[in-house]
Amino acid sequence: MRSRQPPKSQSFSIRLGEQADLLVREEGRRSGRSRSVIVEELAEEAAKTRLFPGIAFRDAPRRAWAIGSGLDVWEIIDLLRSYDGDEDALRVSHPLVTERHLQLARAYAHRFPEEIETILEEQRRSLPELLDLYPFLQADT
Repeated sequence: MRSRQPPKSQSFSIRLGEQADLLVREEGRRSGRSRSVIVEELAEEAAKTRLFPGIAFRDAPRRAWAIGSGLDVWEIIDLLRSYDGDEDALRVSHPLVTERHLQLARAYAHRFPEEIETILEEQRRSLPELLDLYPFLQADT
């Protein structure tokens, strides 16, 4: 998979209403991030949730998840692959995952493949790499 350079950011001026400004400032205080970073993240997430109703974002770093499934999009894609695309078998083993969740996850992953593949690659670290990163782990070998 070829890695593309992220597009350069564009300067954009915005005036926030009183309530939005209060919420953004509070998030900045809580997270230690700049207002511009917070507004950019919120704008991107809002646009993605409008494109894919039923997708929301959680945790840090922010990850897309399918509301009601309990699973991140990358987890649903990983499950689909582990079941060789057999959706019926997957749904029998994971009853909280509906046909709608599968459709959403596939569509989202198709639209944002680099986002999903990056997370999947991070999840597949080798045991030696994990032990280097987390020397406190004890592995039964």
